[in-house]
Amino acid sequence: MEANEPVGRSARKHQAIMEAATAVFMDKGYAGTSMDDIAKLAAVSKQTVYKHFADKEKLFAEIVLATTGRVEAMIDLVADIPADADALEENLLRLARQFLITLTQPEVLQLRRLVIANADTFPDLGAAWYEQGFERVLATLAGSFQRLADRGLLRIDDPLMAANHFSGLLLWIPVNRAMFHGGPQHARAELENHADAGTRAFLAAYR
Repeated sequence: MEANEPVGRSARKHQAIMEAATAVFMDKGYAGTSMDDIAKLAAVSKQTVYKHFADKEKLFAEIVLATTGRVEAMIDLVADIPADADALEENLLRLARQFLITLTQPEVLQLRRLVIANADTFPDLGAAWYEQGFERVLATLAGSFQRLADRGLLRIDDPLMAANHFSGLLLWIPVNRAMFHGGPQHARAELENHADAGTRAFLAAYR
């Protein structure tokens, strides 16, 4: 913080730098981004950027890990699957559609590409992003599947493996296509079809 700078102003500058850094890293990648680029977009001096973040690596790590907090909505989504035998397929179909549409939003795919592109350079950061984000979602989903199994609605020996199978059946086609082709490759109706097909394949194996 600059000498005598009010806390509120410093916080606003910090947020502006974070938002600018996110936009520039997404657009240019880690190697192609400079602190000058970030300072210009944030409308602050480069000296101010360095007052808030010691170097580009620390800034990159902070903007990546800041996104893991967004998984709370996903965790809420997968945590509460009703144990209703008559509506099991309907409930899982609804969950699958929301799950897939959320995880194929353009900003989510952009961030995934950014983290993967720098995984060799920053392996600990990539691992932390996965563990604090999607791995928590999988663990919560596994708990939900175990509860359904306890009620006799599913046949599951390994709930975490089942959670991975469920998410894999949903994500494999649209996410891989987006990773290789760039940009979201599916309309909403196509995503819903993938979600429905994946859910029915899951139920054929686990119900």
